[in-house]
Amino acid sequence: MKVKVPPVLVMLIFGGLMYILDRFLPVGEFDFFGRNELAGILFGLGILIGAISVIQFLSNKTTLDPLHPQKTTKLITKGVYNYSRNPMYLGLLLVLLALGLMLGNAFNTLIAAGFVSYMNKFQIKPEEAMLLEKFGKEYSIYCKLTRRWF
Repeated sequence: MKVKVPPVLVMLIFGGLMYILDRFLPVGEFDFFGRNELAGILFGLGILIGAISVIQFLSNKTTLDPLHPQKTTKLITKGVYNYSRNPMYLGLLLVLLALGLMLGNAFNTLIAAGFVSYMNKFQIKPEEAMLLEKFGKEYSIYCKLTRRWF
């Protein structure tokens, strides 16, 4: 299966769906003390995790192109990749969760879950198949030691 949609665009589409749901669904609104602060923390963590993972790719001189994962030249397993096999996608999810909190509609958690499901099926699984083919046993061991998301 060939990846066709850049993950950042996927996140923006799901974020747009969150906005539409919040705007037009008359139920599910919530608020609690510290909601905006928590959203800010999640947003900051998402940006930080994403930035660190991008820096690790750049410093290891391997591709950042999610549409052509076969261009990968090195398997990165240290730093944030020691805790998550997909920290860039985790960063995008945290940004979406922050948006969901800012909008204050409980049903946005379903859209965030839909993002995870979509990414697993259409982005991560094809990447994993390619990485297993390219890096073999080394990647297989890494998968056993490190969770997909967190």
